Amino acid sequence: QLQLVESGGGLVQPGGSLRLSCAASGHTLCAYTIGWFRQAPGKEREGVSCISGSGSTTNYASSVKGRFTISRDNAQNTVYLQMNNLKSEDTAVYYCAAGLQTFTGESLTPSDYPYWGQGTQVTVSS
Repeated sequence: QLQLVESGGGLVQPGGSLRLSCAASGHTLCAYTIGWFRQAPGKEREGVSCISGSGSTTNYASSVKGRFTISRDNAQNTVYLQMNNLKSEDTAVYYCAAGLQTFTGESLTPSDYPYWGQGTQVTVSS
């Protein structure tokens, strides 16, 4: 069973940076699309970014394009989300999720991902 664990969240000032990590166990990641999602209080979970199994294709929500960068190291079974120029509206619990690339493609729709981590809190505040 594929298990995902996020880390790297925390409190940062507006304009600051954080790097989130998503470490996988139980299965190699190379066949999986990995997505990052976030959920703020009172809001629906939304897709932030995703990356294909090989890392050759990425997709970003318009709200984070140019500020966030997704990458993966399949040898380390880990996916990263580098977040720069953070804004208060980026405050949320961030989740990584996995889906077989054959079925998930480069989707940013939460229901297309069957495997989820427990989440890590990101708070952007002065």
